[in-house]
Amino acid sequence: DTVFGRIARGEMQADLVYEDDRALAFRDVAPQAPTHVLVIPRKPIARLSEAGEDDEALLGHLLTVAARVARQEGLGDFRLVVNDGAGAGQSVFHLHLHVLGGRPLTWPPG
Repeated sequence: DTVFGRIARGEMQADLVYEDDRALAFRDVAPQAPTHVLVIPRKPIARLSEAGEDDEALLGHLLTVAARVARQEGLGDFRLVVNDGAGAGQSVFHLHLHVLGGRPLTWPPG
């Protein structure tokens, strides 16, 4: 169980910007850019590398939601980040996509 799982189940409050039966998106509490929204599946998948073949449609849906949220937030350009594992910077083990924008983003990141 994670904080994102509790948000997905409606047990914790979040600043929601999008919600449907498979996913939700909410503002990050420690934003790294002027716009920083997290997109999560309602289904508890710990990390991308643990998603199965039966999750393929859900993963595509998460990407579509991320693009929808970026448009909704007025972002012409944005970065989408998925960290997979602690060594890659994942701190909450519930799959989530970071939608970042509102300022120039450099490469390579971190």
